[in-house]
Amino acid sequence: MILGVIPARGGSKGIPKKNIRPIAGKPLIAWTIEAAQESRLLDRFVVSTEDPEIARVSRSWGAEIVDRPAELATDTATTLSVLQDLLTKVPADIVVLLQCTSPVRTPGLIDRCIEKYRATGADAVATGYQSSLFEWGTYSARRQELKEFFHDDGNVYVIRAENIRNGDLFAGKRETVIVPRECSFEIDDEFDFWINDQILQKRNPGTAR
Repeated sequence: MILGVIPARGGSKGIPKKNIRPIAGKPLIAWTIEAAQESRLLDRFVVSTEDPEIARVSRSWGAEIVDRPAELATDTATTLSVLQDLLTKVPADIVVLLQCTSPVRTPGLIDRCIEKYRATGADAVATGYQSSLFEWGTYSARRQELKEFFHDDGNVYVIRAENIRNGDLFAGKRETVIVPRECSFEIDDEFDFWINDQILQKRNPGTAR
């Protein structure tokens, strides 16, 4: 089974109630729920949360909820531990991790990532972009000569479930899916939230519910 997982804990400190805060006319998490609903290849998708309000909002947008233990909703809890716990409750062969802090997705992106996973025999696939950033003082060449590297942007991950059970999210063969830069702005602070709001409004006029 291909299982979509949307992790959404309630204890965000940088932006309180971030996962259900309105953005471009919808709760933030609704954008990812709708993306999962549009997928043809996901067999099932769930929201993992310990927060009753997030659960209520997610259900109102059509999501299934799997309760998360409170100890896995702290600042120090890892995504790996959350997915390992989830797989004890919902068996799956492939996990598609969908972070609602990356709400901008091109149509069909989730399925494109799953298809890449299948076609390449990968153990993990991640979306992202080619970055040429470097630490100041470590490089003096022209921008055109910088060696680029792939930066995973947190938007979509397709992961072999057995690797999650074994404690390694990205073991084995890894493949990538390059996405437009506008899909790669993760929300960590208020400025990120504003950027994503502007992008979503431009791409989806008239989305208020």
